[in-house]
Amino acid sequence: MIKDKKLLRDFEDRLLRERKPDFFSNLRIYEALYQEAVRLGVLPGDDPLEGIEVKIKLAKALNSVR
Repeated sequence: MIKDKKLLRDFEDRLLRERKPDFFSNLRIYEALYQEAVRLGVLPGDDPLEGIEVKIKLAKALNSVR
């Protein structure tokens, strides 16, 4: 159990600042997660247009914010 949340948060913040992003490592992780989703049958969806209305509304709302 975590007793000192501030200490943990400070440690995580320091770790994130010190570690440089590694594009290729992140790409490998993304590809592995995508392949896992495909194996589980979650991706690709049956209907590529499923939920498109919600995505369009969200895109309009996000693009109108300045």
